[in-house]
Amino acid sequence: MACELCDPNSGETLWQDSQCRVILVADPDYPGFCRVIWNAHIKEMSDLADAERHHLMSVVFAVERVVRQCLAPDKINLASLGNVVPHLHWHVIPRYHDDRHFPNPVWGVAMRESRPRRAADIAGILRAALEEAL
Repeated sequence: MACELCDPNSGETLWQDSQCRVILVADPDYPGFCRVIWNAHIKEMSDLADAERHHLMSVVFAVERVVRQCLAPDKINLASLGNVVPHLHWHVIPRYHDDRHFPNPVWGVAMRESRPRRAADIAGILRAALEEAL
């Protein structure tokens, strides 16, 4: 079975280097939802060397800071699951008190009808901020 995260063209790339990339997840309920993907196909954080783990987490935290600065969500969720796609990646999800699932996880039971949010050129805004931050 092919791994969707191994494809460097899956998702809109906001930033990348030789080890990882940041993509924008196309989810109208959660604009600004980003995924930080380790380029090599590995499953667990402990498969990385110390310097690689540090680099990956510095990118995850930079994405969190940028999303907070640019979108002003009520909360940020960070998640690294990999149960469905066992390729190391982190989710950085802006959350709002009135979003579809709040206070549940975005993969949990919806609490209200969908009210998609849309910001003008969210990809461009985040891309520019990530270039500056990283």
